[in-house]
Amino acid sequence: MRLIIAETGTPPSALPGDWPSYPQMFAAMFERAKLDFDIETINVIQGALVPEPQRGVGLLVTGSPKGVYEDHAFIAPLEAAVRDYAEAGCPVVGICFGHQLIARAYGAEVAKSERGWGVGVHTYEIVGETPWQGGPSRFACAVSHQDQVLSLPEGFRRVAGSAFTPYGALAHDSLPLLSFQMHPEFDHDFAAALMQLRADRIPADRVDLGQATLRNTSDRAQMAHWIGDFIKNGGR
Repeated sequence: MRLIIAETGTPPSALPGDWPSYPQMFAAMFERAKLDFDIETINVIQGALVPEPQRGVGLLVTGSPKGVYEDHAFIAPLEAAVRDYAEAGCPVVGICFGHQLIARAYGAEVAKSERGWGVGVHTYEIVGETPWQGGPSRFACAVSHQDQVLSLPEGFRRVAGSAFTPYGALAHDSLPLLSFQMHPEFDHDFAAALMQLRADRIPADRVDLGQATLRNTSDRAQMAHWIGDFIKNGGR
């Protein structure tokens, strides 16, 4: 199946080490899960437009250091593309910034949270009907965000959340839309390096706890299957 990845951000240039792009991280995530996608990356931050929806094509929107409420030229066309794909029956998945952009495209409020930075491995409780069959009642994965979805977008249900991130995972009741605030594409080494780079703006105790949680395993492999199967099955 063909998968369009809308690239909305890049790993910070100041980050020590040689890291893959976010679309490459997703490609590696799906490869580890043995999910075969014909991936095309569209660099929307450089002005490229997501192609018109076609049968059998999915759309994934990556994370980004930008805010969905900021004045960037690519945001309105990308929100329109999300709605076009979903309404054409093409599955759409959003991760972090992508999660927030999908929610905002359907009327939700998105802003910097008064709770501050979310870093390290966070756990979400399943609180609503999931698009996948079975699975645990909670799952854990790396996060890195200040912004949050603050209200439920029209037509959506809350799938999972936590006290820190109530709207942690969302799905639409009738359209093929699924989104997560978490980063299943991040390996823990990358999440640790990113957190350390931002340590000057995150409280030290939160950095220390976040780094400690990254020594544990997470459910990112399971999330890869949930996301991949959602796309493969046309959002069903």
